Amino acid sequence: MSDNTVATEEKGSMGFIVLICLVATLGGFLFGFDSGVINGTVKGLDAAFGATNFASGLNVASMLLGCAAGAFFAGRLSDMFGRRNMMMLAAVFFLISAWGSGIADSSGSFIFFRILGGLAVGAASVMAPAYISEIAPARLRGGLASLQQIAIVVGLTVAFFSNYYLANVSGGATAEFRGTETWRWMFWVEIAPAALFFVLLFFIPKSPRFSMVQDDEAGARKTLTKLFGGIVAERKVNEIKASLASDHKPRLSDIFLGGKLRPIVWVGIGLAVFQQLVGINVIFYYGAVMWEAAGFTEADALKQNVFMGLMSIFATLLTVFLIDKFGRKPFLLIGSVGMAIMLAVVAWAFGTGNLVDGNLVLDPAMGKTSLYAAMAYVFFFNMTWGPVMWVLLGEMFPNQIRGSALAVAGFAQWIANFVVTLTFPLMLANIGLSASFFIYAAFAFISIFFVKMAVKETKGMELEDMVG
Repeated sequence: MSDNTVATEEKGSMGFIVLICLVATLGGFLFGFDSGVINGTVKGLDAAFGATNFASGLNVASMLLGCAAGAFFAGRLSDMFGRRNMMMLAAVFFLISAWGSGIADSSGSFIFFRILGGLAVGAASVMAPAYISEIAPARLRGGLASLQQIAIVVGLTVAFFSNYYLANVSGGATAEFRGTETWRWMFWVEIAPAALFFVLLFFIPKSPRFSMVQDDEAGARKTLTKLFGGIVAERKVNEIKASLASDHKPRLSDIFLGGKLRPIVWVGIGLAVFQQLVGINVIFYYGAVMWEAAGFTEADALKQNVFMGLMSIFATLLTVFLIDKFGRKPFLLIGSVGMAIMLAVVAWAFGTGNLVDGNLVLDPAMGKTSLYAAMAYVFFFNMTWGPVMWVLLGEMFPNQIRGSALAVAGFAQWIANFVVTLTFPLMLANIGLSASFFIYAAFAFISIFFVKMAVKETKGMELEDMVG
């Protein structure tokens, strides 16, 4: 069979492939919305629950504990029950969390519902990339997997815009909107897309590789035929069968070799942790608080979040179109260098400010410098580490350990996220914005050497050819 025949059949099924990938990435949209909505609610939560600096950080970061557990258990459970079924469970948790977060009457009940939402976010964060990587053709897998990051930043942007709109029409997060505090409505907006996600998941197929692991060769062949046509489907069935023939069904212990964690799993953990240690979620979760600390009004701070969200979408679109041409590793290196420089500029700009009545006051020129550098930093992140980390985690592991390795890497990613998010309010109060951002810049600089030495290129490789 010629390459042209394969390409023709794959091209002929692209409409169906893109459609089911878009449905899967609705989980990424909810991931982004659930992560971003907290940005505009911090003031409301602090006022409603009388939060201290630590309690405020815990209200924001509590979801991330659920994310860590969701990522860990979803990866393993998906090997048992399937990627699609775990995404359905995540959709239910998204619904309950959105409703419950808005009705919470104490920090305890709020944290409970946020942790429940975190389970959904964690599950969606690893299931969508795994599902897409197992559906998409190798030559387009990077671009299609990058749709996950587009969905995440679209979700963030919609949350930012929704927060801005609601705060604008009501007079602020603590003001009333239709009889109740505005911050509660900010959470309730998520109910509609969560319900849509749940319904649409019934219309996409199971992962063919999961079907093969479950000894459902007929189901796998049926799905692959819909995706690629009969000739390519038969070839892929044989490839998957050969990759599984000499092994057992996936289990968590497979990530160990000779009693030690496999090197490829350590690389995945490194990618996941560095993506958070550069401080991106400080911008996403605390952007409104940070820009107010830098002298912007609440309305202006929320507006900056919307602009950053739109810019993030554009940056990720560039990746979708270019990643399968230039590869994964070059994007990571460009991102590490760009983020290190921009974070250092942000730190320097904040360092020129003065404290007036406990608030940071910047010269107008330095205020603009910090804002533009932060925007450039967000652009670099969303063009590189944002999508590429998820692309690599979805495709870099061998079939036998993919679910379990994703679980461990996803768990590490969310624990790092939790630590960064919980510590930022304390760092802000004790060492200030400038020193905090110099720390994030240092981690971005270190990540350059990690990528150069540890990360291997996976562009164009079939999943059956991954080793480690």
